[in-house]
Amino acid sequence: MPDTTPASLARAFPGGVIRRNSPHTEAVAAIQARLNALGIAQLAVTGLFDTATEAAVKHFQAIGFDLRGNPLSVDGQVGELSWGALFGAASLPAISPGGALAEAALAVARTQIGVTETPPGSNRGPEVERYLASVGLGGGFAWCAAFVHWCGEEGAKQAGLANRVPRTAGVLEMWRRAQRDGLPCVTAEAAREQPGLVTAGMVFIMRFSATTGHTGFVEARDSGRLVTIEGNSNDSGSREGTGVFRLTRRTLGMPQLLGFIGLA
Repeated sequence: MPDTTPASLARAFPGGVIRRNSPHTEAVAAIQARLNALGIAQLAVTGLFDTATEAAVKHFQAIGFDLRGNPLSVDGQVGELSWGALFGAASLPAISPGGALAEAALAVARTQIGVTETPPGSNRGPEVERYLASVGLGGGFAWCAAFVHWCGEEGAKQAGLANRVPRTAGVLEMWRRAQRDGLPCVTAEAAREQPGLVTAGMVFIMRFSATTGHTGFVEARDSGRLVTIEGNSNDSGSREGTGVFRLTRRTLGMPQLLGFIGLA
């Protein structure tokens, strides 16, 4: 189990993935010392992420769990989840606030948590049909992207802003239009390297096939995981769910993650 003494909690996550040949020598030295303290290895504390350090990280990951009790990925790299497992929850940063539209849309999304389809499984119901109407559709269609657009639209009205969320019910089309329209998009690869690029109110985009995906808002980070608000979901994170849920299941390491759309 990770040590939760004040000394271990003082090691702040450096903001990027630590791996072989990492320039973050102080962070590498902290990792080496921590692995030694946990009895995982007997490493020379040099600040150089060498073969022995990588092997020790993999050993730790193979037997360890993240702060929410899930097995760690055994990749020999120390990202947020592995760092939190080593140094405790207090070592991980809170999410940074987003822009004005992001915060306004997120505030609206919070008011919708608990909305459900009527009847369940129908992609219909008073609120769901309002979301769909905002992108020019009637009831019966998948609505996660429509929910994001509607929240942006309502938030923009309340804050006196222009709604820059692309008007579409297509998740992958939303990603394409956001890039075309010059919204600040962060790819999954960039987010994994620098988790701090993901800010509150960003829209996450997942891709399951050439034509299907899922989307919602990033609200916060918790123990290295994303706290999200998602429509057309359920408490297990399905993209074909029946309501609006706050979830703590998504990670930057999700293989389906395409990227994030920033709302200025």
